[in-house]
Amino acid sequence: MREMEPPLLYLDVDGPLIPFGGPAGRHPEHLTERRIRDVLGTAAGHPLLARLDPRVGARLAALPCRPVWATTWEHAANDCVAPLLGLPPWPVLEEPADPDRPDLPPGVHWKTPLLLAHAAGAAFAWVDDEIGPPDRAWLAAHHPAPALLLRVDPRTGLTDDDLTTLDDWLRAPT
Repeated sequence: MREMEPPLLYLDVDGPLIPFGGPAGRHPEHLTERRIRDVLGTAAGHPLLARLDPRVGARLAALPCRPVWATTWEHAANDCVAPLLGLPPWPVLEEPADPDRPDLPPGVHWKTPLLLAHAAGAAFAWVDDEIGPPDRAWLAAHHPAPALLLRVDPRTGLTDDDLTTLDDWLRAPT
């Protein structure tokens, strides 16, 4: 008997991993410019990379899933973000250059149909700061497998509670 594959995990960068918004000086910086340069071999190039928390990388690496970057960073997530979090390269969900999108109702995120097509009926979790009720409704109508849409507050990024929710869902029997 073939063992079932673990669920997919689609992860956004800006918001979940790099908090933004709110008052200036609100976000802690976990990485120094020197540490970023030591890991990446170059200067950061992106002023918010210091907000990445390497402890989150260890928690993500321990999740029972098949991770995929679902971010406008695309392959730069493997070049810049993954090394700073201590993660290996992950597959990247790429937005097609000439997207052939179905007519989407107002408010459905452009990633939603891409995730469903990529998942091809498999269970998945999607972690993003831009998930809304229209995405949940569209997903419920178009995806037969279990799915967790975990909206993260972009001002705080992934919290311990978010990571526990994600871990619990990924480990639950489908």
